[in-house]
Amino acid sequence: MRLICTRSASFIAAIVFLLIFFFLLAGKAGHTQKLDVPYVPTPHTVVASMLEVANVGPGDYVIDLGSGDGRIVIAAARRGAFGHGMDLDPVRVTEAEQNAEQAGVTDKVLFFEGDLFEADISRASVITMYLLQSVNMRLKPVLFEELRPGTRIVSFTFSMGQWKADEHIRVDNRDVYYWVIPANLRGRWEWAFNGEDYFMDVQQEFQKINLELRTGNKAFRVRDAVVNGERVSFFALDPDNGNRYAFNGRVDDDSIVGTIQIRNDETRKIENWNATLTRRR
Repeated sequence: MRLICTRSASFIAAIVFLLIFFFLLAGKAGHTQKLDVPYVPTPHTVVASMLEVANVGPGDYVIDLGSGDGRIVIAAARRGAFGHGMDLDPVRVTEAEQNAEQAGVTDKVLFFEGDLFEADISRASVITMYLLQSVNMRLKPVLFEELRPGTRIVSFTFSMGQWKADEHIRVDNRDVYYWVIPANLRGRWEWAFNGEDYFMDVQQEFQKINLELRTGNKAFRVRDAVVNGERVSFFALDPDNGNRYAFNGRVDDDSIVGTIQIRNDETRKIENWNATLTRRR
């Protein structure tokens, strides 16, 4: 009987040990899964190039997604910017706060523990990140939804698929990608000029646009259509009289306000341009 009891106790102890072991293992695995991106610090040479390509300086607010030890936000503060970093790992957040104190920039930067997909990023003028390709792809629609046109984005190592970078540079054999959030011009725009009604139909894929410009039954020849942040510009040629038009304006939701430069063999003049979005596509 004593032998049986001893074996039963040993068996129960083994079961308890295994349960505790698997519980701890599951907890560790859960924490690993929560940290979507492993911590790998961005080389300082790359940090400098990321901030340079985004032209970070006074007046900017930089948000670093997955901020690690805080080096990108701290470097931005040294260039005169303000900002904050987000990271899921509380150890990294504490480290970043200590590094900011040592760098003497605690009045310009903050660091928070949190999920970047739940963060308010709308106040940023610059977004920096060193994540993973899969995370970038999940994040891309969030960037378009929450960021204002003209907001600059810099990513170390990983691109954003079909959204081609406005600029792609190599630093010490490493990739840095740079984008500017473009205004949404997709749809039909209308305005009146010299007693005539003008219609502009725009097709858009990220920062690339194609547009058709008409008045009545006349179609203009359009070239060099560009959207850069909140700005749009293009040239148009009137096939009937040879007049050349240079359009340049600022997009604000459903309106464009800007100028039209008009040229022909005899005339050079500038007129106001005020277009309204009448149909979104």
